[in-house]
Amino acid sequence: MERKVFRSRVSVLLAGLILEVSRPHLILMFHQKPYLGTYVVGGIFLLAILSLFSIRYIISENKLFLKVYWIIPSGSVNVADIISIKRSYIQSSFPAASLKRLRICSMTDKGLAGSYFLVSPVREQEFCDALKTMNPDIHISVNDKKAWYRIWDWDI
Repeated sequence: MERKVFRSRVSVLLAGLILEVSRPHLILMFHQKPYLGTYVVGGIFLLAILSLFSIRYIISENKLFLKVYWIIPSGSVNVADIISIKRSYIQSSFPAASLKRLRICSMTDKGLAGSYFLVSPVREQEFCDALKTMNPDIHISVNDKKAWYRIWDWDI
């Protein structure tokens, strides 16, 4: 099977929130006499923004690899262990840089369902199709209805 790479969708609200929180530190860095702490905090916020745009999901060799460059090492899950893919708006998981996410449920080492992680690929349908071709037993229930809060297919 060929290697397929999907970048993460980035939520405008999430990126804006990080920039808004970091703005006072960035202003201090460039306009006043900065202190070491200002550089450290400003650098952390800039690194957070850069990491949002570096998240990749790679499907290769019957595995789904999760990669976040610069910060978090790669993780992976066997595609054969994936049970279902559902829409999720849970806000407490990484590596998904969007608030509109896919919840991928997989089996644990003991064969029990319950392990899950959240992803937010830009080309969701193609991502789901690639996983489905490798494991036809995956149950996919992704609702793509447009809602009032969706602007130009951006995620808020």
